[in-house]
Amino acid sequence: MAKDKTKDDGSWGKLIRDIVVILLLVLGIHSCVAKPFYIPSDSMMPVLRNGDRLIVSKYPYGWSYSSVSFHLAPKVEGRLFGKLPERGDIVVLEHPVTRIDYIKRVIGLPGDTIQLTNGELSINGKPVKRAVQPMLSIPVDPNLPGPDSSLDPYIVRGADGKEVLELPIVRETLPGGATFDTIDMGPGYTTDNYGPITVPANHLFLMGDNRDGSADSRVDTSQKGLGGPVPFDAIAGRAEIVSFSTDGTAQWYNPLSWLGALRSGRAGTDLRPDRQDQ
Repeated sequence: MAKDKTKDDGSWGKLIRDIVVILLLVLGIHSCVAKPFYIPSDSMMPVLRNGDRLIVSKYPYGWSYSSVSFHLAPKVEGRLFGKLPERGDIVVLEHPVTRIDYIKRVIGLPGDTIQLTNGELSINGKPVKRAVQPMLSIPVDPNLPGPDSSLDPYIVRGADGKEVLELPIVRETLPGGATFDTIDMGPGYTTDNYGPITVPANHLFLMGDNRDGSADSRVDTSQKGLGGPVPFDAIAGRAEIVSFSTDGTAQWYNPLSWLGALRSGRAGTDLRPDRQDQ
């Protein structure tokens, strides 16, 4: 009987060892290579929608405390193999105070002077190129608009009787050529006027594409914003691609509902901005 007990103890020990190895492997991949990310708001509309699932790569900018998944690493200065993002990259970061994951776009690099005047962005004293686009229509669903959204006033009923978002789009082109669409809801928002502010060394200025509905570098931390330029060490990775997107109708207990909740046309969306020659 003692022999059988020893054998059982060895089986349990092997199982525990295997589980630990698997957990360490998952943590290593999440921290060093790539991880999934869920979009919980409309702050990066129109490119990202509440309900999108993304792949975020961890290696393009090197590694820091923020690279370690599940916020397990203490906040220490320094970055291994650090390489600054380009203007226009979409990045995932740890909030400098709360350590909650945010996703924003890189607008200003170290040394840049950033200013917004009546919603128009200037970098280093030069207005960013803006081009008004046709209104963008997106179907309303349980995930869109997201919670506490700034986009509710743009819900209209289409010719077929279904609700859609009719969004005012402005295409911006940053120095360096990155071009992407933003939502500009016009004057009257507190974030329309900001700066000028010079981005300190080893910091980045980040903004959401939904310019009038994003708690970003323009917004104080007391209002869930980033409170100005954020340390480069807080950047966890770069958003690469939409893996899939759901409309909020799925029920966790009903697998048959999962497929029907998938939004068509979202999987495979490339999140790297187009870059024009300048």
